[in-house]
Amino acid sequence: MEVQQVLHMNGGAGETSYANNSTLQEIVIFKVKTIVERSITDLYCTTFPKSLCIVDMGCSSGPNTLLAISNIMEAVDQIRRHLGRSSPEFRVFLNDLPGNDFNNIFKSLAGFYEKLKQNNGPDFGPCFIAGVPGSFYSRLFQTKSLDFVHSSYSLHWCSQVPPALENGLNKGNIYIANDSPPAVIKAYWEQYESDFSLFLKLRSEEVRSGGRMVLTIIGRKSPDPSKGECCHLWKLLAQALMSMVSQGIIKEAQVDSFNLPLYTPCIQELMTVIESEGSFHLDGHEVTEINWDPNDNDNNEGFVFDKFTSGRNAAKIIRAVAESMLANHFGEAIIEDLFKKYEENVAEHLAKEKTKYVNVTVSMTKK
Repeated sequence: MEVQQVLHMNGGAGETSYANNSTLQEIVIFKVKTIVERSITDLYCTTFPKSLCIVDMGCSSGPNTLLAISNIMEAVDQIRRHLGRSSPEFRVFLNDLPGNDFNNIFKSLAGFYEKLKQNNGPDFGPCFIAGVPGSFYSRLFQTKSLDFVHSSYSLHWCSQVPPALENGLNKGNIYIANDSPPAVIKAYWEQYESDFSLFLKLRSEEVRSGGRMVLTIIGRKSPDPSKGECCHLWKLLAQALMSMVSQGIIKEAQVDSFNLPLYTPCIQELMTVIESEGSFHLDGHEVTEINWDPNDNDNNEGFVFDKFTSGRNAAKIIRAVAESMLANHFGEAIIEDLFKKYEENVAEHLAKEKTKYVNVTVSMTKK
């Protein structure tokens, strides 16, 4: 699988689009808003820049794309008003892989600029936004040109499927599972360790000394990768695929040769890589959680649990994220039936246990 060519969230604004199935990601952005605001406020009060260069890596498309950026700029605007200073210029870069629906983003910019002026007044900015297609596992920006790097729900993706898995080592699974051989876990960790270290090295060349970076990554609480909360999520999808094998719809070899290019780290693993790579100082970290069904949350007082509805909600999120890879490998013809079965699997699981996404956020300063 060529990740850069295949991986992208579902574009457009249809029923299965990422734009219409990213409530979970929106809630996560608000859950970690405080740590992001603290980091950008510290940066501003330390340097009082006349121009701020901000990057969102893995921006995707839809309403969340500009949400995090808006929060960052409004935090700066609030503190500069409090201090009686003029507004800095904001230079914003939105990065994702080339298959991302950048056109949808660009169409929304006129309305976004107008909203910024309405919310923050005519003395805000100016703000200039541009798209930067490309892998964040490569150099994307000029040396020492960035002030603040943000990423949410992107850095669990690896640059590639671990090469060791190409020989069918992870039989019957598509990610780490409780029955995966130790060699599978080792291959995934080594791939992620290498990728995350490379990400830090590349950004260290692009971020100014004293610049900040806040990353929110789907992770896990347990030090054992096979006990990660997302393992259950992908195991249920693997089971849906294997049910299609038993029906003769797809071949078992197709499942054995498909593995997801991702890894969900625990905070200890992230801290180890950050310390080992050495370019950034770790300012702080947070671990938050959210139910697989984002409608089933503490703020939704009128929510009544129904396993089928929650199964459908959780499955639609995964479809918006993973459909491009599944369709590329198995063909588009199976997608509808696959996710119908997946909904059922998730529903039965949630009826027994309300499993959560674990979100690991790290805040760093460039040394």
